[in-house]
Amino acid sequence: MGGCYSVAPEHGPRIAAIGGGTGLSTLLRGLKLYTKNLTAIVTMADDGGGSGRLRQDLGMLPPGDIRSCLEALANAEPLMAQLMHYRFCEGTLAGQSFGNLFLAALNGIMPSFDRAVESMSQVLAITGRVLPVTTADVQLEATFENGASVVGESRIFRCKKEQDCRIRRVRLIPEHPRALPAAVEALEEAEVIVLAPGSLYTSIIPNLLVDGIVDAIRRSRALKVYVCNVMTQDGETEGYTVSDHIRALFKHSCPGLFDLCLTNSSPIPPAVVQRYAQEGAEPIFCDRESVEALGVEIVSRPVSTVENGLVRHNPGHLAWELVQLHNQRNIRVVTVGPHRATHNQVEK
Repeated sequence: MGGCYSVAPEHGPRIAAIGGGTGLSTLLRGLKLYTKNLTAIVTMADDGGGSGRLRQDLGMLPPGDIRSCLEALANAEPLMAQLMHYRFCEGTLAGQSFGNLFLAALNGIMPSFDRAVESMSQVLAITGRVLPVTTADVQLEATFENGASVVGESRIFRCKKEQDCRIRRVRLIPEHPRALPAAVEALEEAEVIVLAPGSLYTSIIPNLLVDGIVDAIRRSRALKVYVCNVMTQDGETEGYTVSDHIRALFKHSCPGLFDLCLTNSSPIPPAVVQRYAQEGAEPIFCDRESVEALGVEIVSRPVSTVENGLVRHNPGHLAWELVQLHNQRNIRVVTVGPHRATHNQVEK
């Protein structure tokens, strides 16, 4: 990674990270090393797996992505961390994680889901905050280029394979749910806003469809960075370039939502590329000129790693590059007024 970073995490930059799934939790594991002023804003559109079963059985909001972020930021005893990650293997609870059930129990005794998340945050002594983007009960609908549509985040993959065409647009049902006020506040006060890596249409974009989120990002004076995935995703983004990802994000929000796009420059072993190709995925091609035509600057850095044959973002490398971007692109200017000095953030 190189370089030197000497700021204590207590005084680290205010970072708001938006997303869901494993991409957001991977990002958080790295960022917590550099700052305690960290807020994760998490999609609430998940309806598959253990989260989907709890959502259907208990009528609660999906806990899975929230739980993953809490685990990533946890500073609890090793036994507690192991307990949160434990998945039952048999019976009616097979496949369900204890962390999901614990959050479900807290949801039952607390006045709201966000208060339940706050209580679990305290139990796990997490670094920073984890916030649901909304506490509205929402479903995700995808419409494809041939006009077909499907409702349910977990059904989009199969439907896309059947339709064999690109996703044209996704929307929330009901449309324009109200954002959690704390999430809007975190975005407005952030020094860096990061759209995390992850499933484009099912983890990232659903957050931008929540009323108040895009406006808060636009108002914020933060450095705004989109971390593009390293590989295309079978069932969502086959054949997509970097500019295709950015166009989809702008189409569902507004042009110019972010300034920078961070892409991977680490080489991927040919054998790994070949295995991904068998599953319909490939390294995302960085069409730099098309990206720049959209008004976005490409920053390419070595942020990926291969673990057990899978290409993933390296949490430490990714966080380091984001913190370095903050250091390079933002300076604090002291303006002496008639009463006291104030600190303003300006972009070079």
